[in-house]
Amino acid sequence: MHFTDSHAHIYSEQFKPDRDDALRRAFDAGVTTIVMPNIDHTSVDVMLETEASYPEQCFAMMGLHPCSVGKNFERELYQIEDWLGKRPFAAVGECGIDLYWDKTFLPQQQEALRVQIALAKKYSLPLVLHTRDAFQETIDLIEAGQDGTLRGVFHCFSGTQAEAEQVIKLGFKLGIGGVATFKNGGSDKVLPGLGLEHLLLETDCPYLAPVPHRGKRNEPAYLPLIALRVATLLGKTEAEVAEATTRNARELFKL
Repeated sequence: MHFTDSHAHIYSEQFKPDRDDALRRAFDAGVTTIVMPNIDHTSVDVMLETEASYPEQCFAMMGLHPCSVGKNFERELYQIEDWLGKRPFAAVGECGIDLYWDKTFLPQQQEALRVQIALAKKYSLPLVLHTRDAFQETIDLIEAGQDGTLRGVFHCFSGTQAEAEQVIKLGFKLGIGGVATFKNGGSDKVLPGLGLEHLLLETDCPYLAPVPHRGKRNEPAYLPLIALRVATLLGKTEAEVAEATTRNARELFKL
């Protein structure tokens, strides 16, 4: 079986002591493709170094995380657009709206997302969306920007059935991660009603490790645990989940 981790911060500082070992564990576990979301200008160099070291397995995105949107967000966006014009990337992301920690910069987050929606259209790239305590604010902007060419994924999706249907109606995928394995994560109420054609698998490492590693550092090698949970909830085999979600990722990111 081959798995695709569609959202992994494997370049994170938390992996600095053992990044190569963590990647070897991932490859040994069948996780042969890893898509890496950018955060802001501080993460670009190490992300691209990781991609350069593993060009057949690791693929970089380019975007501005909503938690990095502040007073100087326009300067960050100029750098992102500059990078997008220099070389190929798998996606624009991760971008979106996050109101969990702070609502101060909501207008700036909205504008940053509008700009990145436009960049995704300009470069014919998918959007990788981060939304936390801001689903409606995010979906409103995607709906306003959807002209039939926008595509992408709502990463780390843990919303309701109705929200999942909204995402699918707009032509976007749902990124399913470690939360699906949590006892009260809510995925048991949503995933059984969804087809595999709408799903991607992700770890969002080093965050949100699946059971039985919850609370520890997450890593791509744990992706099969998420696949097994999805398979159980959908009444599919793990191999069926691996094949379908990998195909979905390859088609979305044009890997």
